[in-house]
Amino acid sequence: MIKHLFIICSSLFLIFISTGCSSSVDNSIKFKNFASGDIYINFRGELISVASGKTVEIKDVTKGTYNYSTTYEVPANTQSSSVQGDVSGNIIIKAGTKILIVYSSTFVDGTYTIYATISSSDDQTNTTGVVTP
Repeated sequence: MIKHLFIICSSLFLIFISTGCSSSVDNSIKFKNFASGDIYINFRGELISVASGKTVEIKDVTKGTYNYSTTYEVPANTQSSSVQGDVSGNIIIKAGTKILIVYSSTFVDGTYTIYATISSSDDQTNTTGVVTP
């Protein structure tokens, strides 16, 4: 009887360990570029290139707060350019976080404007109560 109980408890423990502790991190960041030119994101000490009309996904990002900034190409004959939205800022990664940053642009009267919006599966409020992009 004790032997059967030991086998059952051991089996349950092994099942719990194998399903409850995942070795992979399910965090990701997607950069989706609908802007007319290519964009370049400086993230974690790397330059990520995203061609116009393309998406780049970074998987298995560990927990933490990361800074990013965006550089962009402008079309020929551009007289001035500007940015609006979340082209740079901080990203807070927790367990299971999914981040999407979408870029778009306009070209009006010689002025190129790039826009960026960010969405997250998590609350992006840090511990001080300040909302970060």
